[in-house]
Amino acid sequence: MGPVILAWYGCDLRTGGIVEDLPSLAPSGPLSRRLGASTSAQFDLTLAGAPAGWQEATDHGRTLLVAVDTETDRPIWAGLPLNRAGGSAPSISFGAATPEAYLDRRYTGTHTLIQQDQADVVTAVMTSALSQGPPFVMDAPPTGVLMDFDVQDSDDRTILSVLEELSGAEGGPEWTVDVEWADAAHTGFVLPVRVRPAIGLQSTNPEAVFDYPGCVTSYTLTESYEAGKGATAVVARGEGEGESRLTSASMVATTLEAAGWPRYVHRFTPASGVTDPAQLDAHATKALALMQTGSNVWTFEAKVMESPRLGRDWGLGDTVQISVSRSPRHPSGAVAVARAWAWELEPAADVLRPILVQED
Repeated sequence: MGPVILAWYGCDLRTGGIVEDLPSLAPSGPLSRRLGASTSAQFDLTLAGAPAGWQEATDHGRTLLVAVDTETDRPIWAGLPLNRAGGSAPSISFGAATPEAYLDRRYTGTHTLIQQDQADVVTAVMTSALSQGPPFVMDAPPTGVLMDFDVQDSDDRTILSVLEELSGAEGGPEWTVDVEWADAAHTGFVLPVRVRPAIGLQSTNPEAVFDYPGCVTSYTLTESYEAGKGATAVVARGEGEGESRLTSASMVATTLEAAGWPRYVHRFTPASGVTDPAQLDAHATKALALMQTGSNVWTFEAKVMESPRLGRDWGLGDTVQISVSRSPRHPSGAVAVARAWAWELEPAADVLRPILVQED
């Protein structure tokens, strides 16, 4: 398998159409993505090798940068340029954020939805961004879960804040924004907004395996029961003060406490704008499910050319396997299946850094 060589394209943000190839563009740090969240990256564009239309292809607010893995011909990252600086230096530097960030610049409007599928709720909330926005296309098949949801334009809720609220509740849908070719002729790109009960492919025996020693050069298993990461009793609080402040029921890990665990209490306020006690209960229930036994997160560095190929063999939200034959932490070896919640990629350094969360 060859190295990850990226072809960079500067595109029109409204249509996704390619404006210029950008062969002299290079990230000055890692590219990254996270499930249901935006990430940012920094870039340098060497002017000596830039096409005549480089300015139009990288204008902040008007363009979209897309990276395509030349070996697989798959787009793997997209970002919106947000700032640009240059002068007497031989290159231009600028920063960009993945398309999820745009959703924090658009507001929901008013929507009252009664017993609608979660996917339909997300699609309704996305309505304003689908008009006069980037080339978003909805990929939101029915989840089979019905819900009530109400948001008023006067609430000043951004689309991003509402999506975070929906995904943060018990049984809430997961979402992400991907990038794909718009057509077989490769004239541009679209940004599918994927909505699923769980993003990616989940398997107890995934085909993508990262081994140590092998493609993995170093790894860390971080286990935590720190404040904010572990709790046996969770309460979600709404906005406000005093007796008028809405609160959920206290959700308690009764089985753990009956087995001898002491009580650890976590109180938090979910995304702003939650005014329904039932929604607060759902947020508290999901938080307890995630926190009751703490967190187990695998982070590692792997050699890109020897690893399962990002975008082809695995992607954001997929389960992958990490197999340790022997290490100081695991002298007898270890095998774990965990979900890829985020990744970082440095193609020039042949370095890949998945972030895997064990959910069992």
